[in-house]
Amino acid sequence: MRLVFPILLGLAGCAVLLALGFWQVQRLGWKQGVLAEIAARIGDDPVPLPAAPDPVADAWRPVTVTGALTGQEVRVLTSQPGLGGPGYRILGILDSAGRRVLVDLGFVPQEARDTPRSAPVLAVTGNLHWPDEVDGWTPPPDAENAVWYARDIPAIAGLLRAEPFLVVARDLSLADLGVTPLPVDTATIPNDHRDYAITWFLLAAVWAAMSGYLVWRTARRT
Repeated sequence: MRLVFPILLGLAGCAVLLALGFWQVQRLGWKQGVLAEIAARIGDDPVPLPAAPDPVADAWRPVTVTGALTGQEVRVLTSQPGLGGPGYRILGILDSAGRRVLVDLGFVPQEARDTPRSAPVLAVTGNLHWPDEVDGWTPPPDAENAVWYARDIPAIAGLLRAEPFLVVARDLSLADLGVTPLPVDTATIPNDHRDYAITWFLLAAVWAAMSGYLVWRTARRT
């Protein structure tokens, strides 16, 4: 009878941990399907900018928009090792037939931070995006230098009096602004379900080993 409890404890613990591992495997399959859908949408043919983009229905939608780059902008601190290390994403205002559209123009190195960027006509092809980059650890923006530490779209759009969405450029034409576009892709979307599944399965193996040892010790004492 003394062996019943450790055996039941071992079986119950392994069952729970294995169930969690298989659940994460299912979540991995679901997430991979979602990422495939997003990747397909990102690569669709671009359409004219909708009148009122929806954060759900229009997420990642490829669009084209043309207008005048006003020169109003904020810089978002970032690092791009393949482009020279630390620098800034430039978020500027495109005046398109009276609409103030917030555009992520791309990356500039630190030394080009204060270079004037404006154009009477700029054609942008990119993707609609509502990035979720702000958390409790994000420092407040440096208002004096117009430097931000995340793409806080509601706050930046309010500051620049723009519509509350972002067009992330993948191609800029009709003007040379000296920026390198950083198009959206699925690499920034977290997909940790494989790691979670491995963790749960390893915990199940450890639990099984510990339970086996407990049963062996109990059997010896018996």
